[in-house]
Amino acid sequence: MQPITATPGSGLVKRGDKITLSTATEGATIYYTTDNSEPTTNSLVYREPITITKNTTIKAFGVKDGLTNSEVATFNYIVQAGEIRIRDIQGAGHISPLNGSNVTDVEGIVTYVVDDNNFYMQDLQPDNDDKTSEGILVYKKLHGVNVGDVVQVTGQVKEWLLEGYSEKAQTDLTVTEINASSGSIKVISRGQPLPAPVVIGKDRALPTEVIDNDSFTKFDPEEDGIDFFESLEGMLVQVDNPKVVAPQKYGEIIVVPESIPTNTIAGGLKISETDYNPERIMIDINDENYVAKTGDYFNGSIKGVVSYSFSNYKVLSNKSDLPKLIEGTTVRETTTITPDPEKLTIASYNVENFSAKTDDAKVTKLAQAIVQNLKQPDIIGLVEMQDNDGQTDSGNTNADQSFARLINKIKELGGPEYAYTDIAPENNRDGGAPGGNIRVGFLYNQDRVSLVEGTKGTATQAVGFENGKLTLNPGRIDPTNPAFDSSRKPLAAQFKFNGKSVIVIANHFNSKSGDFPLFGKVQPPEFKSEAKRLEMARIVNNFVKDVQSKDPNANIVVLGDFNDFEFSNPLKTLKGNELTNMIEKVPAEERYSYTHQGNSQVLDHILVSNNLAQSTIVDIVHINSSFMEVHGRASDHDPVLIQIQLGATQPKYDKVYNLVGFSTKKLTIQAANSLINMDGTSVIREGIWLKNSATVKGEGLKNTKIVISPTSKDAVIDLSGAEVKEVLIDNANVKEIKGAENVQLWTVTNGVDTSNIIFKDSKGEVISPVTLPSLSKGSAEINLCRSFLFVL
Repeated sequence: MQPITATPGSGLVKRGDKITLSTATEGATIYYTTDNSEPTTNSLVYREPITITKNTTIKAFGVKDGLTNSEVATFNYIVQAGEIRIRDIQGAGHISPLNGSNVTDVEGIVTYVVDDNNFYMQDLQPDNDDKTSEGILVYKKLHGVNVGDVVQVTGQVKEWLLEGYSEKAQTDLTVTEINASSGSIKVISRGQPLPAPVVIGKDRALPTEVIDNDSFTKFDPEEDGIDFFESLEGMLVQVDNPKVVAPQKYGEIIVVPESIPTNTIAGGLKISETDYNPERIMIDINDENYVAKTGDYFNGSIKGVVSYSFSNYKVLSNKSDLPKLIEGTTVRETTTITPDPEKLTIASYNVENFSAKTDDAKVTKLAQAIVQNLKQPDIIGLVEMQDNDGQTDSGNTNADQSFARLINKIKELGGPEYAYTDIAPENNRDGGAPGGNIRVGFLYNQDRVSLVEGTKGTATQAVGFENGKLTLNPGRIDPTNPAFDSSRKPLAAQFKFNGKSVIVIANHFNSKSGDFPLFGKVQPPEFKSEAKRLEMARIVNNFVKDVQSKDPNANIVVLGDFNDFEFSNPLKTLKGNELTNMIEKVPAEERYSYTHQGNSQVLDHILVSNNLAQSTIVDIVHINSSFMEVHGRASDHDPVLIQIQLGATQPKYDKVYNLVGFSTKKLTIQAANSLINMDGTSVIREGIWLKNSATVKGEGLKNTKIVISPTSKDAVIDLSGAEVKEVLIDNANVKEIKGAENVQLWTVTNGVDTSNIIFKDSKGEVISPVTLPSLSKGSAEINLCRSFLFVL
């Protein structure tokens, strides 16, 4: 069907005006509503023009036999009854129904003065409609008004792009304003009390999961975060006892109200595949020297006015009005991994544009972190190493002095004398700051490991694998492939540790530049940069496959800054069936290495070939992402560290089940000593019943229930391979459960005695004490808290 049109269209009308609905499809029936509800075939049938007697939203669609129904069309009408209120201008949506119209003597009280040319005002006579804002921005050069002035403004309504990045016209939302440059501002009175602010999270519930789920087709402030903040645009708001979820940056403090829970050990907000945390509130105090870190909190309330700039809604507030900031308990970490002469440690660390010209303070902080916080890893994959003269575009690409600067400082602070290896890029061909020539490279402790003898590759030579060795060492993976144009090339190097070989591949995939913002004008956001990372991931994964086809037992480690998340398509592609992403074994509340606009997330990963997975442990060492430089931050990324028992005996299984794209109601595993690999595309609706000792792995377990119900005594269950949605202990024939920290929910069948079960974490360490109480009826739900206690 052809769309529904209205005459006149949305906008100002006089009381008693009639609206005609029509469609170009002859013989169609038009159904409509006038109460903002969605029309159905049970709604009013359009037969004659609709008379407007009050502010009205008409929603209409058309139906004709044999044709697809038209989309629902929405028309907003404002009755101009002598005066226009701010809510009439704002309307229930992201674009003013009066956009482009001239308005006269719009009244409000000045609540916030941005500068000599801009201020916000708010209606002192609000209505009861939470969808229409009572505040608005006013633009007039040298306006001369002050907070507390009651004014009347005449001018033109405009949707205006405030400050933003160069592409803001394509990405950002507009702010509704009255442009009074050709109109007037009349001051009615001065020094009047301001209206009470809207207390976010109390007066109005703050959405905590959805930013937008309807592509702007429905204005739904109760569900969509982007609509929630739009409904408050220009209004005074209050955040009670805010918790800081990210270090201050750009003069902005990102918080949530005290009542909103956080989900990282530092007190931050971690993203998930379906939740990008719309509850984040950016407090813009315009002071980049203000000190606040993740986990701090305010003792009192922050007040300000809702605005929008640089792709985000923000609350404009004054530093002088902030309540007292209380320092939280978040501290910079030292790795829990203990050095072992028989075990290899490998780190990945983005050192954020490091060169021989880097200031002494940063060099010292980085070296201290390597010596103390990381406990001197045997191999370090470094990301964002620049050439010797940094961002001076001299044509030089060599980085020997840059590496030497860091190596010397590490030794000076008591660490080993590392050696380094890298391959210099062609000048300005690998992206990053012009002249900087960033690249990936390796530091390695020559007292612990050695670089396998071989020929060092050039910037354009492609490395291969023949006769158990890299053809170039180090060598770049497919460096002339268009996927790596203007981006860093993966670098493979082969090392020896205790007589055993390991291939380490350092990466720095392309950035997210070009992606649409989470709170932008395109919903859902388009992540255009992902396509290039996806191709890079295929190339690296194919290289791993090639090595494994020639040496199935090859030890391979893939690390770096991949600029994407563990659940993203590029990381899934990189992992394939050949690698295990050790990041997925990090407890959920610790799984972050970077903070962007208040969202804690993982960009830095270490993956290992599957033959190493069971003998590898991992730790993200949180020393940067939650902190400012004054706290010791030296980079915008946290380093990641693994420890591998090379040559460790791999378990043998009597029965292996590889579940790929598998779907069933219930799966019962009877065979003893079984391995069950369940991928993310598999669905087992009622769960997996384990009747004997078994090891269970795979991404699909995070949505799957496991029932432990052995038919014989002394069964051993290993859950250390992945996150598990739920485990039900159905009988007491269980000797040991390993990987208990990966289980999100425990239940126990009534009457089952669990006191003799040994619970271990994925490292094999006993979790103690453990209590799994049974209830008199049904089953008991148990949560595993961070201290490894089970609590009812």
